[in-house]
Amino acid sequence: MNILLVYPKYPDTFWGFKTILNLISKKTMYPPLGLLTVASMLPKEWNKKLIDENIRDLKDEDIMWADMVFISAMLVQKESSQEIINKCKGKNKVVVAGGPAFTMQHEKFDNVDHFVLNEAEVTLPLFLKDLKKGCAKKIYTSDIKPDITNTPIPSWNLINFKDYGTMSLQYSRGCPFNCEFCDIIVMNGRVPRTKTPKQFLSEVESLYNAGWRGGLFIVDDNFIGNKVEVKKMLRSLIEWQKVHKYPFTLLTEASTNLADDEELMNLMITANFNKVFLGIETPKIKSLKECGKFQNVKRDLVESVKIIHKHGMQVMGGFIVGFDNDTKDIFKSQIDFIRESSVVNAMVGLLTVIPQTRLWYRLKAEGRLVNDWTGENTDGVINFIPKLGKESLLKGYKKILSTIYSPIEYYKRIEQFIKEYNPTSKARISLNNILTLIKSNWYIGVLSSDRWLYWKLLTKTFFTKIKAFPVAVELAICRLHFEKITNKVLSS
Repeated sequence: MNILLVYPKYPDTFWGFKTILNLISKKTMYPPLGLLTVASMLPKEWNKKLIDENIRDLKDEDIMWADMVFISAMLVQKESSQEIINKCKGKNKVVVAGGPAFTMQHEKFDNVDHFVLNEAEVTLPLFLKDLKKGCAKKIYTSDIKPDITNTPIPSWNLINFKDYGTMSLQYSRGCPFNCEFCDIIVMNGRVPRTKTPKQFLSEVESLYNAGWRGGLFIVDDNFIGNKVEVKKMLRSLIEWQKVHKYPFTLLTEASTNLADDEELMNLMITANFNKVFLGIETPKIKSLKECGKFQNVKRDLVESVKIIHKHGMQVMGGFIVGFDNDTKDIFKSQIDFIRESSVVNAMVGLLTVIPQTRLWYRLKAEGRLVNDWTGENTDGVINFIPKLGKESLLKGYKKILSTIYSPIEYYKRIEQFIKEYNPTSKARISLNNILTLIKSNWYIGVLSSDRWLYWKLLTKTFFTKIKAFPVAVELAICRLHFEKITNKVLSS
């Protein structure tokens, strides 16, 4: 059996960083971890080939080789997904679809032979069993949240590491919090399920043995959802990193209560984590309570960010405007918060109603849903009737973006962040890093209108905090992408 696994194209989104891929000599940022893991769940005797359309286009000869096509996607990839499905069905191939896009809205897709939904550890074996008997059904779904200690190591042999900016692994699934707008708990539940330290280290080792060195994104819903277990794993990871001379620099997603746990922050730093994404959302207490983000209510959010910066991890922040309790001063409040906290990489999005979330059910009951979700919240699309008014919300949103990603504002935040930051990462300097610096010196330091801000930043960082120099370069490069995303929203 020849199995073709296809990963659809991403549009140019906030996290895609398409604008800067040429500068870092990569074709896309992240590998299709879900498909690579599914590949390892399929019978070993089957032949497998993976096409990531973010790397190269799917060709007719790829489709003709296959007996069956597996596709996995997120909702932001839905247009590309349907194009791939239609193309494969045009060649009379059996199409099997799974992943978040299909789990949340499988009824929106045409021409799929079999939907294998929810978590593959449960539903994929059911499909394979029926397929073997010749009676495979249209839809496989389950509410069971599987034990992930039996999840196999991803099939790294199906990709070329040189194409990707960062590799990905998953340690846990689920989040203990219950934010109204979030679909994580819908898909993965509120009880965090973790892999064992030995199991996770075997995955880390597999990446190392396959030849990867560099960034490693732990893609958990909330990495610190189970603090007791994650601390056990981190102690093992620290020893592994020491023995192997720190081949990986890690980043992940967590909740703001990370700032409360000195031991946990120190363990993460020692394990070579240098970035963490936090869902800060809003400085407005009423809006935090409205959406159920109670973990952010009784704390000084600015101070929480600064604590994490001082410990040596850069905070990437998620922010939202458009809550029912937001008033017209929310736009200035968000700008002021981002300035004060020195969050350089600030993903500010419009409140978006994701299917099947508590927010979706509430606004549906109130008759306030107006169209489908595009799959992202930073494209300027509003899919509900906001109490602030659509025009007012969109105008304020554009004001935030045009302010925080203007050259002077952005570089000022980098300088303030570096002043507070205590870099401890043991990152290796590679040939690609050197080439990236040379390219950025040309594209930003010579060709860009930001060049005087760029050279001022690099010079000051070099002489006052040399350990933060790579971060300064990276953040300067990122502005090229953020500027493009901002301009796209401003012109909409």
